[in-house]
Order: sequence, then structure tokens, then C-alpha cells
Amino acid sequence: MGGGGGTPAYYTELNVSDHTAIMSEAKPLTTPAFHARVHALNPKIAVFDCDGTLWSGDAGSSFMHWTIDTKLISPEQISWLNERYEGYKRGTVSEYDICGEMTQVYRGLPVETLRTAAAHFFRDYIEPNIFPELSTLIAQLQQNGCDIWAVSSTNNWVIEEGVRRFNIPANRVLSARVEIADGLITDHLIHVPTDEDKVEALRRVGITAPHAVFGNSIHDAAMLSIARQAFPVNPSVGLLDRSAHEGWPVYYPASVTP
Repeated sequence: MGGGGGTPAYYTELNVSDHTAIMSEAKPLTTPAFHARVHALNPKIAVFDCDGTLWSGDAGSSFMHWTIDTKLISPEQISWLNERYEGYKRGTVSEYDICGEMTQVYRGLPVETLRTAAAHFFRDYIEPNIFPELSTLIAQLQQNGCDIWAVSSTNNWVIEEGVRRFNIPANRVLSARVEIADGLITDHLIHVPTDEDKVEALRRVGITAPHAVFGNSIHDAAMLSIARQAFPVNPSVGLLDRSAHEGWPVYYPASVTP
């Protein structure tokens, strides 16, 4: 998830001319320059956001709509979730709340049902949108002994399934998560890493100054700011503006038109 109703008003007010001006100042990196700049750090710990950074699109909201269309959840849950999501788009429901609720809504279902659903969904709808430039980079970093972490406000079933394509194990995933009791999903949130909570999630596992951080949304800005080097990838307008102010080098995969 990222870049919707929870975006601060300052960033949502940027218009097309603002975006064009920022783009001219940003001077995006080419793929060889992007890879070279990352490798020059010789990073030992690298942290990646997922939706919009490792693949295009928002797997969190897409999975929500897919489970609604496939009637994985009840009509009552669908009605409630649709109402909450409309509130998110209007800005009356926060990014943190909607990401948590989009995970809690599956309460009562067997966790294996969600894992199976996430596998089908990711294979059919998200896997074709993986950025090969990021897949190559991560594989090279892993070969060099870099510890790779994935941090996302999307539910852990989708993210754990997705990052398997990058050989990132589940114990290196920090994502929206609820407690499981007797194999069933509960509505008790463990954490929802978004905005400053991404920094807190990393701190809990002992990571306070990662060598490199990659993200695409203003909701990744706090996490990017703790890196020795921040790399905005496919940045939203809000993050592009922040990058210009911070002097962060930005990168767009080939399939993305800035």
C-alpha cells in the first residue's frame, strides 16, 4: 500500500507542472548508474519496500479487490471494507488504519486459505509486473553477502509470497500482520509498517542504519531517511519532491514512464 488517502496534504497539492519541474532537477539514474551506485556502497544490509518498488502497482489494494471479486470474504465484510476504503480515498481513514483493516478483514479464515489465495493472486496478477532491474540487483547483492529485508504495509501473505521470487525468506519480511490462533486468522494486529512505523519495525529487529534503502512512496520517506544512502525507485510525486530536497538519486525501471 502507499500513496493514497494517507498522503500529507502538502504532497497531494503538487500538480503536473510541479512534477515536470522536479523531474528536470532530479536527473534520474540510468540502470547501469543505479546498479553501480548501489554496488559502490558494498552494502551489508539493504532494505526494500515492495509495492511500486519491486513491482509496479499496489498488491495490497489489488489483493483486497481480488478477494472481494472471488467472494473470499462475506457480503457483510465486503460492505464494511468498501466503506472503509472509500474513506481512505477521501482522506478520512489513515494509511495505517486501512492497511491494518485490509489484513484484519480475513479474521476467522484458515491461514492456509489465505496463503493459497495469495499464491494464486500473485502468480496471475503481480508476478508479470516485477521489475527485472530490481530482481537482478537483489540477486547480485545476495551473491555479495548482503542481508536483504523487505518492509511493506501490505499483508504478509501476499508479501511473503511475492518476495520468494527474489529469494527473500519469510524471516526477512516485515509487513502488516495479525496473530494466528489454532490455524485461524484473528483481528489482533501485530504491526503495520508504514511511515515512521517502518523505521520502528526495523528497529525492533536491530536495524537502525541500513546501508541502502529503496522505496517508491512518501510513506517510505522515514525509512529512506535512516539509510546511509537512500534510493527512491519509481517515486511518487510526493517522494520525488522530497528526493529533490534531500539530494537522493532517483531511478525509474524501463517499464515505468516518469
